[in-house]
Order: sequence, then structure tokens, then C-alpha cells
Amino acid sequence: MTIPNVVLDTNVLVAASRSRLGASFALLQALRQGRYKALVSVPLMLEYEAVLKRPEQLEASGRSAVMTDSFLDAFSLCIEPVHLHYLWRPQLRDPADEMVLETALNGRAAALVTLNGGDFPAAANFRLPVLTPGAFLQYLQEEKT
Repeated sequence: MTIPNVVLDTNVLVAASRSRLGASFALLQALRQGRYKALVSVPLMLEYEAVLKRPEQLEASGRSAVMTDSFLDAFSLCIEPVHLHYLWRPQLRDPADEMVLETALNGRAAALVTLNGGDFPAAANFRLPVLTPGAFLQYLQEEKT
């Protein structure tokens, strides 16, 4: 079985930090188990950090900034770094989503995993599947059997 490389949108990490019950958290467990590789560029990692350390996110997740740093340190051990050789902008309505798409395209991701698939209509132009955490988790379960 080939281990798929995917890009996780920031909202997947936010959802995982807020609840241990959903597919987003289960995907982080699967990442830790080596069932897939998360592709991450420097701008995307900085986005993860900035969003997860927002006061409202820290409060909702019950984490401190130090705990968030520890989480991101552990997360960084499971990622595949992506160098952005080419910027594909503008492709999307929201400029903040461009780095997610660019990471997926430069890293040759098998899929982009997000809770907001409608934010990435341009992914279809590149034949890049956009999956929800639940759909990607189901794919991993099917591959496991």
C-alpha cells in the first residue's frame, strides 16, 4: 500500500484541537500512526501556529500557547516539508486559502483535506481531490482492509 500525501487545511487542525470525538482528531491519530503523510510548507505551518494560538482558539481547546507549541512540535515530526517552487496565485476568492492550495500543488498531494470544500473550487482545474476529514478517514479505513 502506498502512503498517501495530503494537505490538511487549517480548519482540520482547529477542529481536532477542539474535540477528540471527530474525524479531524482521528486523522491526527492516523498521521501519528504513519498511515499518511501531511505535506506542509513554511507559510502553512505559520498559519497553523497563528490560528491555533488565537485567544479564542486557546480558550475553546483548553490549551495554553506552550501546549500548542508542544503539539506543533510533535506534529512537525510527522510532516513532509514542501518547498513552494511556484506560486499559483490568484486561484481562490480568499487569499488566505492560496497557501493551502499551493502547498498541495507543489507537493503533488493526493488530496486536500478540509471542512470547507467550497473554498477550493480551483482544485478541480488541477485534478486535485478535495475531501472532508470523514471522507479521507473512510478512504484510510478502506485501504487498511
